[in-house]
Amino acid sequence: MGPRASTPDAPPGYRWSMANLDVVLITKADCHLCTDARAAVGRVTAALGLDWTEQSVDDDAALRERFAEEIPVVLVDGVQRDFWKIDEARLDRTLRQALGRRS
Repeated sequence: MGPRASTPDAPPGYRWSMANLDVVLITKADCHLCTDARAAVGRVTAALGLDWTEQSVDDDAALRERFAEEIPVVLVDGVQRDFWKIDEARLDRTLRQALGRRS
């Protein structure tokens, strides 16, 4: 799956939420951990009212080179915050802290 934009006229990979946090899940095809990560990121961001996007290393050579051994990966504002098995409690804390810095 390629990058999704949550705003209609935004370029792929761009998203905007009220908090302006950039939450990106890096995945690849045929990845059972990615399926679990999608669900985890979806639950945590939904509970906080945030949007998130997904980018696949299958569609981007630079992402594949950078993250090939760590898929899935969660980035928050461009910083790697988790990989392989996404810890929902840690992601929730990370996002809440980032939101607190924006308030």
